[in-house]
Amino acid sequence: MGKFSSCDRQVRLEEMSKNTLDLLVIGGGITGAGIALDAQVRGIETGLIEMQDFAAGTSSRSTKLVHGGLRYLKQFEVKLVAEVGKERAIVYENAPHVTTPEWMLLPLIKGGTFGKFTTSIGLKVYDFLAGVRKHERRRMLNQKDVSKKEPLIRRNGLKGGGIYVEYRTDDARLTLEVLKEAVARGAKATNYTKAEGFIYKKGKVVAVKVKDLLSGKTYEIYAKNIVNAAGPWVDTLREQDGSKQGKYLYLTKGVHLVVDQSRFPLKQAVYFDTEKDGRMIFAIPRDGKTYVGTTDTFYKEDIIHPRMTTADRDYLIDAVNYMFPTVKLTASDIESSWTGLRPLIHEEGKSASEISRRDEIFFSDTGLISIAGGKLTGYRKMAERVVDFVAKDLKNEKKCTTDRIPLSGGNVNGSLNYEAFVQEKINEGIDLALSKEEAERVVRLYGSNVEHVFHLMRTNKKEAEQHQLPVLLLAQLQYGMEEEMVATPADFFNRRTGALYFNIAWVNKWQGAVTNYMAKKCQWSREEKERHMRDLKNELHFAQAPVDEEGDQSKVG
Repeated sequence: MGKFSSCDRQVRLEEMSKNTLDLLVIGGGITGAGIALDAQVRGIETGLIEMQDFAAGTSSRSTKLVHGGLRYLKQFEVKLVAEVGKERAIVYENAPHVTTPEWMLLPLIKGGTFGKFTTSIGLKVYDFLAGVRKHERRRMLNQKDVSKKEPLIRRNGLKGGGIYVEYRTDDARLTLEVLKEAVARGAKATNYTKAEGFIYKKGKVVAVKVKDLLSGKTYEIYAKNIVNAAGPWVDTLREQDGSKQGKYLYLTKGVHLVVDQSRFPLKQAVYFDTEKDGRMIFAIPRDGKTYVGTTDTFYKEDIIHPRMTTADRDYLIDAVNYMFPTVKLTASDIESSWTGLRPLIHEEGKSASEISRRDEIFFSDTGLISIAGGKLTGYRKMAERVVDFVAKDLKNEKKCTTDRIPLSGGNVNGSLNYEAFVQEKINEGIDLALSKEEAERVVRLYGSNVEHVFHLMRTNKKEAEQHQLPVLLLAQLQYGMEEEMVATPADFFNRRTGALYFNIAWVNKWQGAVTNYMAKKCQWSREEKERHMRDLKNELHFAQAPVDEEGDQSKVG
């Protein structure tokens, strides 16, 4: 079984640099993780490097839906809707702990984007294309039914609505569970490892120069095949390879806001069109909060730290106040936000919202394979298409079988038995002195891996007292460091727990104690500790404060 501890990062890098891999994947988002899993399952010796933390880019900044792509019917993306609809059923079966069926209400407003007839037909076509299960198929509702399901929706102009099922997810944890499964099967992966250049032999790419951004050490990792799955940085690497020709990436920015339920007590997830430009927006309840998104604007600024502008924030606030007029949301109600970039394939003359979400594979004369575009939901099929090419080059005839492989944490005897598993483990958590709410949260966060967290709780009580940390928090932190390569406090509070967005008060309360614990365990110097603390404070600041509009060249698409 592979190791995935932050203490073993340098060991993994040494191992990757000493032998020629069959495949090296650059990029630790959902696409790269999916490729690593598929390849390793087929017996292809695989390594993966990620410049930031795993899922730190687009794969932790989505609308957090494994959805069937209803909106793509408007663009006549029939094949895309069919594929991602079927894929979400596979993700749910293999990882029910990170995917939750969520009924989505689509209100029909006079003068809005959708009419009753076209919505009814559209949802029916969607059910058919996406292979929706019988008990989850769409229903049309009258005005009274819509108001009953979500009393906050505006009454003025309300004609009725439709209701259909989406699947809510934790995008960062989905990425981690895919990657952990790949590592468990023998893949090697490290975060904070930057690809700084390529090494060529007779015009073909044979290795990658990499730098460990935490230690400063450099390595050369050789591989028979190299795949560029770097998301928004795909074109940066294509430029380094001298192969950025023809089609190129167009980045669009998506912003989401988080509000406490006490200020926005949404009962029911809603998918609604805005008054200003007819774009569709999601409002979704989660963990005592309501989050709203997303914007869709062209983006040409800093890729590593995309920021919400005041215009982005006000656009979403206006959208909420139009559809939910009694809420009267203001800027001071926003607890946190996240901003993500979509790496889309440029299409001349199309606005940000109109550009296709299809993926595309680019082949360089040097042998570099690059993949860009695509959706979170379609990650497994994207991986299959890439690995098919790699397998052919290696004369490996094994086919993709990841549709039948439970992800890490997903060993719960299938989706039908998941709720019974949750209830059983909640009782175990209560026996460990957790509240019912705490126990349920941690069980749903880790799935079958909660066994490991509970074991740590049983054995770390004295250590928790010594470090002045709650027993559960220390167990989660230890599990993250040992099994999920948590290398910094920001990794833990953001990508591993989601608390930076959905429980920011908890982050503020425990950031000092967590940093102190990690500093002691990892033997950080004073400078290293201060840097990691500063990075976390920056992430907290970015989540809460918009930037001014001055200098922002993006515009609504």
